[in-house]
Amino acid sequence: MEDNKLFTEFPPVSTEKWEEVINKDLKGADYEKKLVWRTIEGFKVKPYYRAEDLEGLEYLDSNPGQMPYTRGKHTDNNVWDVRQDIRIADPKEANRVALDAVERGATSLGICAQGIKTLDDMIALFKGIYINAVSINFTCSEDYLQLLKLYVDYANLQGINPKELQGSCEFDPFRYALKHGSFHRGEEEDFLMAKQLIEFAHANLPNFRVLTVHGSLLHNAGSNIVQELGFSLAAANELVARLADLGVKPHRVASRIVLNVGVGSTYFMEMAKIRAARLLWSKIVEQYKPECDCAYKLFIHATTSEWNQSVYDPYVNMLRSTTEAMSACIAGADSISVLPFDNAYKEADDFGYRIARNQQLLLKEESYLDKIADPAAGSYYIENLTDQIAKGAWENFLKIEEIGGFCKAIRQGYVQDEVEKTARQRDLDIATRKTTILGTNQYPNLLEKMGEKVESGKSKADSGKCCCGCKQGDEVRILKPYRGAEPFEALRLATERSGKRPKVFLLTYGNLTMRKARAGFATNFFGVAGYEIIDNPGFASAEEGAQAALESKADIVVLCSSDDEYAEITEPACKALKGKVKSLVLAGFPKEMVETYKGYGIDEFIHVKTNVLECLTAFQKMFGII
Repeated sequence: MEDNKLFTEFPPVSTEKWEEVINKDLKGADYEKKLVWRTIEGFKVKPYYRAEDLEGLEYLDSNPGQMPYTRGKHTDNNVWDVRQDIRIADPKEANRVALDAVERGATSLGICAQGIKTLDDMIALFKGIYINAVSINFTCSEDYLQLLKLYVDYANLQGINPKELQGSCEFDPFRYALKHGSFHRGEEEDFLMAKQLIEFAHANLPNFRVLTVHGSLLHNAGSNIVQELGFSLAAANELVARLADLGVKPHRVASRIVLNVGVGSTYFMEMAKIRAARLLWSKIVEQYKPECDCAYKLFIHATTSEWNQSVYDPYVNMLRSTTEAMSACIAGADSISVLPFDNAYKEADDFGYRIARNQQLLLKEESYLDKIADPAAGSYYIENLTDQIAKGAWENFLKIEEIGGFCKAIRQGYVQDEVEKTARQRDLDIATRKTTILGTNQYPNLLEKMGEKVESGKSKADSGKCCCGCKQGDEVRILKPYRGAEPFEALRLATERSGKRPKVFLLTYGNLTMRKARAGFATNFFGVAGYEIIDNPGFASAEEGAQAALESKADIVVLCSSDDEYAEITEPACKALKGKVKSLVLAGFPKEMVETYKGYGIDEFIHVKTNVLECLTAFQKMFGII
């Protein structure tokens, strides 16, 4: 019908009009503080984006499979390899796990090669595995060149053409130096080894990538996204430049590099990081005028974050790694490793491996994320983030170039300083609960016991751990991976292992909404240290509550009420309890009355700005737990 306007185009609405409505709804509240997210990378994320935010982004004109490959290398799908990393040095045991992985859906294997010394070891490792049907990625070897020679010998023994084999080896002189304090054989010798690996692969394993840059090490040491990307690309660029000086053609180096990135839980930003990596790599490689377009097609392997895994409430790790794997596959990673959910406190077993593998299989077989090339395309938000991250990473890349390259930068400690500076800020955000680690610094399971489940040496992060027992040098300052949850876990594990469990009595009074809110806050606050919480429905008077607290033999009493009603109960509660319990705490921070309440006997005020870690550490010391 002519007068039916249901399907007519909506009139355009300008940004100014949107802003007018938003500011009206804010009712005078600060727009920047309420709606703009300030990332740890230093840039602002707006609450919404429009087409005008993408003006001037040249790469938007390209299609998937076209330069600069921001939109991925595939033109009609988004296929990635489901990789399972097996940190087992014994060839026979590694074979058992690898066979099970391949039978249950893994298309790529990460193999710890520390136990591979002879051809017989190689035979034992790959018994029953068709190496021409699975991507094989060797990790943790003392001599990758000798390892690849054995691998070629094994392929020939099996009647398989080595030139058909796909995979990689994780030779990375920078990672070795940052982990062990010195280069493996010396800086110059390591680059000569890289040259030999490329030459050997070119002649025997044309589909094998023999160099790896581990941005994941930076990620798990606490770096932010633009640092991880900028520094990693600077390391990759140095490989190309230094090997070109040794006579290796740039395209041969560039096409042999794997960029191994860590993927954290900032869902959309991690997507943008991987897309930005391909964009920047194309710009870098372009300067070398490569003889083959293969140089532009950076191979990206993504590993879910170890930094944000937790010992407590470990099943939450499944949720974290699922969203991380989604970020990686939507962004077009070439292969993905999902860490087992219990990796933070024990060595992986069949159940942990199976869950990690199935997380990816579900993304393929049920969500069909492998069917569409560049599923993130066209999102104003993600495209804008891609641009911002690319610009931030490029600044970091240029800074490394000004210093003289990645080797000089890590020798001077610049990379370590920058990463550690960010890590300190992230630690502070966790300590003050600006950043939430579910089940660890917020919303703990009060009944959970993990002390007996933590295997020796597994409560600390072991990202990239090798089995070789390498000696530490002092050429380069070591960059240590860790998990952000570790300090809080240490508090709670200490409580479990001490045999002491302080009792926290919540003296609730007055306004129902406020007392329940502050009781909940106090429960979370002391619960993360493993303390016993005694909650109450509310008392008619301070004296009644104090008497109940004494009968419970509580160690800590927390007053939970509204700011106005604290004026009624604080003095009588303190008179009844002071000297009879270890500590008197007030939930909240009634600023104008703080000194008065301290005079009554309040020892501590807990509120949203409290450094929870420092406060609980003081309590642990008071109780003799640490």
